[in-house]
Amino acid sequence: MSLKTAGVFAGIAATALNCATAAHALEWSDTSLNYRWGSQFREPYNDKKIEKNIIGITHVDGYKYGTNFLAIDLLNSNSVDSNAMEAYVVYRNTVDLGKVTGSKSFAFGPVRGVGITGGFDWNTKNDPGYASKKRMLVLGPTLKMDVPGFLDISLLLLNESNKPVGVDNRYTYRTHPMINVAWGIPVGDTNFSFEGYALYIAAKGTNEFGGPTSPETHVDATLMYDAGMAMGMGKNVFRVGLEYEYWRNKFGNPHSVTGSLAKTPMVRAEYHF
Repeated sequence: MSLKTAGVFAGIAATALNCATAAHALEWSDTSLNYRWGSQFREPYNDKKIEKNIIGITHVDGYKYGTNFLAIDLLNSNSVDSNAMEAYVVYRNTVDLGKVTGSKSFAFGPVRGVGITGGFDWNTKNDPGYASKKRMLVLGPTLKMDVPGFLDISLLLLNESNKPVGVDNRYTYRTHPMINVAWGIPVGDTNFSFEGYALYIAAKGTNEFGGPTSPETHVDATLMYDAGMAMGMGKNVFRVGLEYEYWRNKFGNPHSVTGSLAKTPMVRAEYHF
């Protein structure tokens, strides 16, 4: 990664983190720098397996009325994907209705709270074939389940647009729903935890080139080990893990498209500060 690219990445991270936290006094927060590597990534219309190095910053915090989540990833592909660089940003804010209203009626059965989640996805990629410039707004309800750690289930409406190579004006897809499940659950009294997310994204109508889109299934699951505890660094400082990503109909491309199905094992390490 060049110094210029690193500087841009750091600038995006600092700006987004400030936006995520400036409006509220925080009750707690956690920020981490992570690294991931895998050699079996896939991209639509590419028949080769792709190696990628990923550097990311993740921030999560809680304030009086809810939570913020921010993930910023910088992905670098090998020559099979034109040595492409991609930046991908995800931000979510969940307002806890029980905290806002002071009512306990939003906790019932296995649900410990109900929230409204809003946010955005933003990406840019410099590959010569497609060069994605995705912009997406999301909004919808979230159920916060009563489990050790957390398990959030959201039903979100997506407003997504893109302006890739060959498209003169930004193209907006049909508004479509997504079921989003996110979790982080400790494995008993061990130093292991099971974490990740699962998305089911409905078809988004005709794509920017006039072709059909298909529903997406995207699952990313990680078994993490708190290695810092064994090294005397304290709890939740340095963690390592094995990650697996399954992505069917990637970016809404029909399954018949080469490279639209990804099954990608990864190694992951993260430092919390």
